[in-house]
Amino acid sequence: MTQTTVPVIFDLDGTLVDPAGGITDGIAAALAASGLPVPAPDLLDAMIGPKLSDSLLSVAMVPADKLDEVIRLYRQHYLATGIAQSRLYPGIRETLAGFAEAGRPVAVATQKPEGLAQIVLRHHGIAHLFQSIRGSADDETSTHGPVGKADIIAAALADLSTQHAIMVGDRAQDVAGAIANGLDCIGVEWGFAPDGELEVAGAVTVVDSTESMVVAIERLEAIHTAAMSEVRNDGAV
Repeated sequence: MTQTTVPVIFDLDGTLVDPAGGITDGIAAALAASGLPVPAPDLLDAMIGPKLSDSLLSVAMVPADKLDEVIRLYRQHYLATGIAQSRLYPGIRETLAGFAEAGRPVAVATQKPEGLAQIVLRHHGIAHLFQSIRGSADDETSTHGPVGKADIIAAALADLSTQHAIMVGDRAQDVAGAIANGLDCIGVEWGFAPDGELEVAGAVTVVDSTESMVVAIERLEAIHTAAMSEVRNDGAV
């Protein structure tokens, strides 16, 4: 990696991959099979992005003693049918291939269990493009390993052997996790954030296409390069 090539860390669901109902259908099926109420569609959509166990408790109001069973049923459904429903957002494959060709390191930081994230990325044929794929513990009730978005992003940064990168995500927790690590975050409109969420959270910009995302990344990279040049020049005085 050259000093002027800034790595990019991507969220997964809602940023790289459109779950296309695979997540919400799986949650609904797991809740129904457990005899629990299924939230309205807008609430199901709001559960995409945050840690599943947290969303089940706070949005779907799943009793704590039923949480493990609901997650187990959800995972069964997601592996059987949900991954096949998902698709890459337009331009993502081409953008990642372009970054690889240009030598820009990329990573994934998702609150989806790490092993499952790897399965999803392999399903879409893009896992090999990432230098790091980091997620939550495969046992979602475990307190071992990264337990929040900030920790997961920090793990990806460590894999990239850098303290500077650009985060790209579609929800407020992506922005908050980036800021906690001293990173700028670009928000994407094509994900699941309600209107205004990303701006309020502190995204440096919100883009509506992969083309505008690349432009924003290159603009932030130029700012970083200029700042690093000033630091070096000041140090030489």
